[in-house]
Amino acid sequence: MGVATPLTDQPSFCAGCHTIAPAHDRWAKSSHKEVTCVACHVRPGLEGWLHDKVWAGIKDTTIYLFGTPTEAHNLTAHVDSKVCLGCHRHILRVSEIAARDLPSPVKEVGLIMNHGQHMEAFKARGHNEGCTTCHSGVVHDQPIKGYSIVIPRGHVSADDDPWYPVHPEGSYLRERALRDCFSCHDGKGQYDGKILDRKCGTCHIPEKISGALLFN
Repeated sequence: MGVATPLTDQPSFCAGCHTIAPAHDRWAKSSHKEVTCVACHVRPGLEGWLHDKVWAGIKDTTIYLFGTPTEAHNLTAHVDSKVCLGCHRHILRVSEIAARDLPSPVKEVGLIMNHGQHMEAFKARGHNEGCTTCHSGVVHDQPIKGYSIVIPRGHVSADDDPWYPVHPEGSYLRERALRDCFSCHDGKGQYDGKILDRKCGTCHIPEKISGALLFN
């Protein structure tokens, strides 16, 4: 056990499964390439290790050897927000403005993002949402439109040209890649008794967005 556990903790071990290999290859080029698979996909503590690593590992291995593995573009995996916040907890203490923290061209449109408020809203809604509701592709998707890192699909002028994911039509990863802020800010959903509208100023500093946003 003392030898097997470190061995199976290595990303190269995970990449040995051809279903996982595409996700491993994208991770190796991502902003999280120094973070191992188990650091995100296995929750800390005995319960997390037993369920997320031992039980899930045995189940996945059995399916891989004797069943029909899920195609790579339809793989789903839940990453607990507590794992993300283990490294990024500071994000809950600030209402950040993209001009300070995010890459061009997003910073030019003055994106306002209160992560703490979003986490509270997700908890209140009770749909098992969290960090990966918006950032699910940060490790295993590819940057688009010249962005230096993977960020949620937005509406800035850099996305003027049509863009579509490389994932097959109808696949889970394609559906995930096409989600954006309007998935919640659709003029129908509510938070704290208020409608989440589609006004530009809901998410952007007004003086920065003139001529920058496209709603198509």
